[in-house]
Amino acid sequence: MKRFFKSLGKYFADFGTAVSKGDIWVKLSLFIMGMGYIGRGQVIKGLLVTALEAGFALFTIKISWPYITKLSTLGTVQREEVFDPLTMTKTVNEYDNSLLILLFGVVGIAVILAFILIYIANIKAAYRTMLLKKEGKHLNNFREDLRELVNDKFHITLLTLPSIGVIFMCIMPIIFMVCIAFTNYDAAHQPPSVLFTWVGWKNFITLFSNRQGSTFAYAFGKVLIWTLIWAALATVTTYIGGILLAMLINHQDTKLKKMWRSLFVVTIAIPQFVTLLLISKMFGNYGIVNGILTRMGVVQKLLEWGWINTSYVPFMTQSGLTHVMIILINIWVGIPYQMLIATGILMNIPSDQLESARIDGANKFQIFWKITMPYMLFITGPSLITSFIGNINNFNVIYLLTGDYVTTDASLAAANAKDVDLLITWLFKITSESQLKQYYMASVIGIVVFVICATLTLVTYSRMIKGDKEEVFQ
Repeated sequence: MKRFFKSLGKYFADFGTAVSKGDIWVKLSLFIMGMGYIGRGQVIKGLLVTALEAGFALFTIKISWPYITKLSTLGTVQREEVFDPLTMTKTVNEYDNSLLILLFGVVGIAVILAFILIYIANIKAAYRTMLLKKEGKHLNNFREDLRELVNDKFHITLLTLPSIGVIFMCIMPIIFMVCIAFTNYDAAHQPPSVLFTWVGWKNFITLFSNRQGSTFAYAFGKVLIWTLIWAALATVTTYIGGILLAMLINHQDTKLKKMWRSLFVVTIAIPQFVTLLLISKMFGNYGIVNGILTRMGVVQKLLEWGWINTSYVPFMTQSGLTHVMIILINIWVGIPYQMLIATGILMNIPSDQLESARIDGANKFQIFWKITMPYMLFITGPSLITSFIGNINNFNVIYLLTGDYVTTDASLAAANAKDVDLLITWLFKITSESQLKQYYMASVIGIVVFVICATLTLVTYSRMIKGDKEEVFQ
């Protein structure tokens, strides 16, 4: 962080130096950006930079600025239709659209900030060009600049378009979502028919406190706890299970290794969507598993013992049991993938370390715990973090397996949540399955998910790469 602010200070300090010590052409660049190049004979480059400045001005004045000026209110003119009985037609007034105001306002501000950075960089570049001219060094013409972009600066050429794509496809939607969290955008405030407005921190207070009888805070606590429990168990069970399965298949006494490995890989080849839907029906209240258990008399015995109070085993419809079933089914789906990763790594464990451990009298469990697992964690640390974050956002497993689940908790139901929901599935239901379509609450939950994932990633990853372990496993 200290290095960042130091670099930022130097960036603006260099700009001040360029403005104060630059010649007339550098100073003219403050008003017409391309003059610093045109004055040195780089006409085409100067015209392109000037065209960029003109395009920015045109975009800001004609498109984004009218929306930016309305960002503080998100619009004040409601849409109205007036019927003219003489002409038998409807006329619509010049109304505001809160969604477009927010979208184009955010994009417009981002473009302005980006232009400011380009503007400062251009002044500094014009100053460097002036210094090169004074020193009598060669200044590239336009053709030489293009050649440089595909040779010495080819990395910049390749990264420019993807970087712009990341900004507008990833960063801008995140900023837009964050802004939605501070509004009252829902089904009752749908542009262009109805405007929505800023509400400040009200939505965050609703999610984190029980004021005004809100059920969101209660639902958030329960869903968050289950989300973290699920992510931890789903990650650990598949990770350890994958390693043990790989060791079992690769054991010297195991026959037909390729056949066993291929059988487990089939679970990866079949789309997860199909597998999860099939399993959810198999373990349904009247699915094939309950049918078999009923014929075997197991259901009757469970009824007599008081373990169940229905004519079926509620695998996917009873709290507690459904949680266990979700984790078990995820083990079946997730272990084969981890097994493939572990297989390649286990084959590369330094043989001299294993041999030394055997000579020292270590048993198989000690070798596994002291050598195999540390080596696996060192190699697959980043992948393990990714799996944990992926399980926090594992929409498919939860949503497809719990379609028939009905919560008995009235407070959860009032917040459009279930006992088995993750934060990500709860977010989806608030926006898609709820009649209120509380987009603002979904945005708040999305921010919480992002903060949790970012924090866990930074903390765990920094700890895993801490220290020099490369020499230990060489």
